[in-house]
Amino acid sequence: MKLGLSLGYSGAHMKLPVKTVQLAEKLGYDSVWTAEAYGSDAVSPLGYLAACTERIRLGAGILQIAARTPTAAAMAMGTIDALAGGNRAIAGLGMSGPQIVEGWYGQPWGKPYWRLRDYVTIMKKTFKREAPVSHDGREISLPFTGEGAMGIGKPLKSILHMNPDIPIWLGTATETNVRLTAEIADGWLPLNFVPGSMKVYLSLIHI
Repeated sequence: MKLGLSLGYSGAHMKLPVKTVQLAEKLGYDSVWTAEAYGSDAVSPLGYLAACTERIRLGAGILQIAARTPTAAAMAMGTIDALAGGNRAIAGLGMSGPQIVEGWYGQPWGKPYWRLRDYVTIMKKTFKREAPVSHDGREISLPFTGEGAMGIGKPLKSILHMNPDIPIWLGTATETNVRLTAEIADGWLPLNFVPGSMKVYLSLIHI
């Protein structure tokens, strides 16, 4: 069993419990997790904590996918991982809810299943740098060729040589998205999970 420390949301004022995180690292905790909703973001605190720690893994729990494009999320987590010395970042992703997606980010709720699938696929391509990133998805496509496109966009490859194996975890709860998590993600951040509820999910995560 590995232990993680969740810092939760910032509240009205941004304060990071750095000493608590350093103590957790000293005690052998595996990871520390930041969060975002409609206030502070989850990435900036991880950069700060990267400079204050040496070993503990740095997890975003979670990056709301409506807040940034998949390549922007990959850039952020790739940069954090590089600054932290490598093999420390965990990209936790999730949809949030339609209230925030439409009310805060000004985007249509769309099709969460397909958006998550497209998002993870693009992030993994960005991390690996095996070829310029292109993707013809149901919800997200690169290069963009939709209404208003100039038609001169081209696939690009990250300038930064990122850790190609940054793990991507998904925060999901519905049956369809839990099955998707088991298929495409490296880890799961279950919502409203308690140990006794594991039997409910076993049939979903064994695909």
